[in-house]
Amino acid sequence: MRRKTPGVLSGHELLPALIKRVERHDPARVVALLEPLVLARRAQRLRDVIGQRLQSVQVVFDAPHDPHNGAAVLRSCEAFGVQYVHVIERLEKFLAAPSVAKGAEKWVDLHHWSNVDEVIAKAREGGLELVAASADGELAPHDLASIPRLALVLGNERDGIADTLAAACTRRVRVPMRGFVESLNVSVSAAILLAHATVGREGDLTEEERLRLYARGLYFTVDKADDVLQDFG
Repeated sequence: MRRKTPGVLSGHELLPALIKRVERHDPARVVALLEPLVLARRAQRLRDVIGQRLQSVQVVFDAPHDPHNGAAVLRSCEAFGVQYVHVIERLEKFLAAPSVAKGAEKWVDLHHWSNVDEVIAKAREGGLELVAASADGELAPHDLASIPRLALVLGNERDGIADTLAAACTRRVRVPMRGFVESLNVSVSAAILLAHATVGREGDLTEEERLRLYARGLYFTVDKADDVLQDFG
């Protein structure tokens, strides 16, 4: 079973220690200390990529089982600049394979939830429209780009989206297919839908969030960054 594959980690084990280590510091201070130690082209690359990241498109992944799928969804979110991923652990702990995530876990903010109602409330509080990925959805992928604030809801590989969560979704989106297969792997569907959902959107993180991620990027770039921060602490 893939959940028992060597190297598979829980969502809490991916990189939380390193991220918490840098984010316990004031990000402005981290930037002041570490930016002079980074090549100008690397610093510019960090600013450019972070500047394109989105909080207006988020992903809600309901009860994922396969750690390869979990990691692939994280990787797709990172590739398309989706900053926030919400995982509902209502059946089991979220697992991911770092060999599949390919470092995406460094950049995506992964939030764990124990029940559906909490996620629904969080989405509504943030003005996000919950849209379910479904084989019989009325929306086509390109329709997602016109939704101002979107929470794309992905279901469990076998059982789909929980009834309560599905009922909270205002619309559903499908991936059109013309072959004999009737469905796609959830991570493939996620990549296709996110590609359409994010097209044409400008980066919309707050300046505070951009600074936080820039400090994180510098931390991951500088060798022995902990020593630098400690020496000047």
